[in-house]
Amino acid sequence: MRVNAKLNKIRIAPRKIKLVTDFIEGLDVADALNQLEATVKAGVQPIEKLLLSAISNGENNFGIDRDNMYVYKITVGAGPALKRWMPKAFGRAGRILKRTSQIELILEERVEGKGRKTKEQMEKEKKARETKKKKIEKEAEEKRAEEKKEEKKGEPAFEKTTESKEIKKAEKKGGLTSRIFRRKSM
Repeated sequence: MRVNAKLNKIRIAPRKIKLVTDFIEGLDVADALNQLEATVKAGVQPIEKLLLSAISNGENNFGIDRDNMYVYKITVGAGPALKRWMPKAFGRAGRILKRTSQIELILEERVEGKGRKTKEQMEKEKKARETKKKKIEKEAEEKRAEEKKEEKKGEPAFEKTTESKEIKKAEKKGGLTSRIFRRKSM
């Protein structure tokens, strides 16, 4: 079974993206991720993100085992180019094309059906994820409610600090000389 993922209008030129995609075509998913981590190019980050997206699509939507997937094909095409102008000599203008890319990644199983989950297993996992998410949301909501109660019981946030109270007391005691020559207690 094939799994597709697309990335459109990425602001890197197609020939630069193609340098990265040539490394990983035909590799297993784990090997492809390792290869991307070791490569130092500008196009690595979006391709890695696209590969992870395709992997999760295969696992969650089709129940394919991660260890059984490999990168079947990657196509890199030209997207719309942004047209800009650069001033040149004698009042002329030179055209600049800021190219964009469109990438399509296709993953496929090495052995058809090996380790694939049934629909019942996928539904169980989905329900388990939903209940876990609801539980986390309830805990967060309870925490917020407790914080609001503590905020109402405690002192208001705008109340003055003890240092500012001490300064005001000192100002009330005496005049200018007492404020200038005031000793600071520890």
